Amino acid sequence: MVDYIGTARLRELISRVGSGRFIEELSGEIEADYRRWDDFEKSPRHAIHSSGGVIELMPTSDGQLYSFKYVNGHPKNTAKHLLTVTAFGLLADVATGYPLLLSEMTFVTALRTAAISALAARRMARPATRVMALIGNGAQSEFQAIAFHRLVGVRNLRLYDTDPQATSKLMRNLESLQLPGLEVTRCASTADAVRGADVVTTATADKRNAIILTPQMIEPGMHLNAVGGDCPGKTELHPEILRAQDVRIVVEFEPQARIEGEIQQLGAVDELGAVRTVTELADVVRGRLPGRSNDREVTLFDSVGFALNDFSSLRYLRRLMPSSPTGASASISFPSWMTRRIYSRIFHRSMCRSERKYAAAGSRDDFRAT
Repeated sequence: MVDYIGTARLRELISRVGSGRFIEELSGEIEADYRRWDDFEKSPRHAIHSSGGVIELMPTSDGQLYSFKYVNGHPKNTAKHLLTVTAFGLLADVATGYPLLLSEMTFVTALRTAAISALAARRMARPATRVMALIGNGAQSEFQAIAFHRLVGVRNLRLYDTDPQATSKLMRNLESLQLPGLEVTRCASTADAVRGADVVTTATADKRNAIILTPQMIEPGMHLNAVGGDCPGKTELHPEILRAQDVRIVVEFEPQARIEGEIQQLGAVDELGAVRTVTELADVVRGRLPGRSNDREVTLFDSVGFALNDFSSLRYLRRLMPSSPTGASASISFPSWMTRRIYSRIFHRSMCRSERKYAAAGSRDDFRAT
């Protein structure tokens, strides 16, 4: 039997744990797996691109468990009143190949994106971080606000979106959450929102090389949490921000970030033939390299989403399941005692009679099934 988590069950799990605690515990799961980075088989995700978006498969394994996620990204879906991102994931036992858990991952992807953003910020932002600018107030924005409030200590949130209705939606939702001590401000522009911010999170959806942040907006000591650029041709930062040698860039998995992250804008080498150095998050988590060297350094987490984050999420969900009162499972394979009887269990006796009639007829043209 395969454990199954649909949208209703996921809502039950999260409401029982609480969204803030869920993100905090999930962040801990992800951190634990990044600490054993070398145990995992890693590769860039497999992507099929179209004019409207992208469909991707994201696999990984630690030799004991295997996971993959199917996910799409279609920014124009909002015009059709559809989600821009939908996803599902599977966790399997490597020794037998048997699936263990099938789960919806649309909501989970939003949660784990916020979880790893906060995980990186705890090591890359200044210790006294209190103010965050949130540029792009769509589907990811509430989760980023919850994560940075709970895990990083943000108490002043400055909002901007080109769509005023998106900002109004976010403000209503944050008011209903009643996050302790959180002050929320609607801003007139990106420049207005980022002025004086400790952290700037960009979470926009357009599939294009947008320029959400320019070099003039960047202040000493800022931490940039770039979430929206996550496929070829989809970026948010002016390339000169990336070229600045005093900006520390951290990525999840460098080969994938070179294809899909903000650093895709840099190319293989610069005009002098040098490669822009970046740091993988696993090296920061394991203490091999610093996430920040001083309070005036500008840091950038170039987050595109990596399969390991989903592996951690699926394993965390499976561990939550035994305590769930509404557990569900499904059979998508035959039990072991049927391994030599699959044919007879699949095909009904009446089908066997039809096969015999077909054989007696001598050819398919003469055969008429009853």
